[in-house]
This record gives sequence, C-alpha cells and structure tokens, in this order.
Amino acid sequence: MRPRLAYGKPGYDASVMNETLQDWPRPHYARSFGPAFHFYAVLGPVAEPLSVSSSRHRCDGIPEGIDIMRYESDKHPGLMASFREGYLWEALRSSDPGLAELIAVQDQCMVLRGEIQDGPSLNDFRNIIGLVTSLLESGGIAVYDPQRFKWWGATEWREQVFEPGEAQPRSHVTILFSDDEAGTEWFHTRGMRKFGRPDLSLHGVTTEHRAAVIELFERFIEYQASGGVIEDGEEISMRALPGGMRCHNAGSYDNEDFNNVHVEISWPED
Repeated sequence: MRPRLAYGKPGYDASVMNETLQDWPRPHYARSFGPAFHFYAVLGPVAEPLSVSSSRHRCDGIPEGIDIMRYESDKHPGLMASFREGYLWEALRSSDPGLAELIAVQDQCMVLRGEIQDGPSLNDFRNIIGLVTSLLESGGIAVYDPQRFKWWGATEWREQVFEPGEAQPRSHVTILFSDDEAGTEWFHTRGMRKFGRPDLSLHGVTTEHRAAVIELFERFIEYQASGGVIEDGEEISMRALPGGMRCHNAGSYDNEDFNNVHVEISWPED
C-alpha cells in the first residue's frame, strides 16, 4: 500500500508562517557539488494537521523536493520493522533501553525525505530542522537519523539540534573509526550528504596522528557544510600531519559505508 502524503498539500496549516527568518548563510560557497539528501523518521502518534510556526520553529515552509509521509505498522510492516533492527537499533537498546522500549511499541511514524538543490544558504536545512521539531511537538517521541547513524530522543533533539538556532554541522555528521591493517585505524564520516557534499575517509591512521586526523575531519566538515568544495587532488597543509597528503574524489551513492560519494585522503607516497 502506498503511503499517504501527510503535509504539503491543501490542509497543511501554514497560516502562521509569515515572519522573516534569520538566514543560515554558507560563507565558503563557491559552486554546487550535488543535491543535498535528507531522511528523518519521527516515530510516534503525530497529530494532524501539523501546526508549524515561523517564530517557534524557525521554518517558513516545506522545501521543494521534500515530502512528509505517514506510515503505519499494519499497512507498512516492513518499513516500521526496518527501523528496529540492525546495529543502530542494538546500540540504542544498549545505551538507552528506556527510549528503545518506548520506540518498540510505536505503530506509526512520519518520514521526511527528499533532495533539495544545493545553494549559497542552508535555509532549507533550517526549515527541515524546524519541521522535524514540529513533528516531535505534535506527538513524535524519537527521530531516526540513519545518515548521522543515530537515534535522537525528543529532548536530546531539541537541546542539541534545535535550540542552538544555527546549522552546527558537527551535530549532523558523525566521525566513525574502526580497526584497519597493521594496528592502524580507518576514520570516516557519515552525514555530509545532508549538505550536498562528500563524506571523508582516511585509512592507516596511527595513534600518533589520531588527534590531528579528528581535527582535520572537523575542519573539513565545517568547511564543506559552509559551502566549500574539496578539489580532486587538493593537498592538505596541516602542521600536525605529514606533508604530501592529498584528497581524491571516490565512491558512489550506493556505497553502504557512506550512502554517499566521499573524499579519500591519502598519505604521502614513500
């Protein structure tokens, strides 16, 4: 059964969306790299019609290309079940069993998803954050954020994502690491596709360079989210890392490690 388009059609209460909002500029924007992709599932009995306030939610409309759909367990069992399985679900059950128990009994959700055009501001991203917040206020109890590789409780989302009132790229992108060859680690990110930019990857990280690599990734996350583009072949200049490291465009959107293209950073050749 096809899901129902819940909002964005006649009946969506946008009557309070009439205020001028503060822009979220991208000071390093030079050119578009690709469209930004967003996917959030808000689990819980979200009431309709959704009431969105420009002043309360910092949202002046649903961005073009974004749909908000309602799914229910009896009509879409596969989708609902998919949120409650796999690594992220098991990690939540271990770290926050109370929230996991609450999520486990929900039989409906709202999914916000779609692509938006890349541009010189993050106003559409601001609107999306406001929309997710309004879904939580209307009965949602948690946010499934697979690009960030995270479950957000309603309070955590409001305090860490919404209340600061700015883009905060590092709240929306995660840096992951795992064992690599010869006792080194592989560092990579997830979530940069929200900003229409590639994720990051660096293999062979030693203990000596661990802190510097984290700093490098944080800088690149902020730079790209602010509109910057890492050019293919670009050399890294950072005092705490060896000279000659370079960036290379790699990957595809169907890569399961990223669900995005990525920048593969290489160490200098011997």
